[in-house]
Amino acid sequence: MSALEDTFDGANAALAIGDLQAAVSGYRACVEEDPKFFDAWHALGMALMKTGNLKEAIGAGLMATDLEPNDLLAWTGLSQMYVQDGQIAEAETAKGNARILSLGGRIKK
Repeated sequence: MSALEDTFDGANAALAIGDLQAAVSGYRACVEEDPKFFDAWHALGMALMKTGNLKEAIGAGLMATDLEPNDLLAWTGLSQMYVQDGQIAEAETAKGNARILSLGGRIKK
């Protein structure tokens, strides 16, 4: 297992026991090491949302959807982030993309 995988697993373990700050730190370390690490961007966004850092969460969520535009969970998570931030139009757009994917469609980027 690589050091990056170890860091990601550690962040996941921290998240599992409710240590959100350690999880965020671990996921940040992952995306700094590998800016194209989709799973780390997605997890970082969700962890940041749980800590109330909504603007940064949305940025991470957007990175995840840029890296994997056809990932249903990435769009669903981004929609949740927008809702919590009160950006309802953006949330509806992200939800619409998730709906397209859930029906077997694709998002073109």
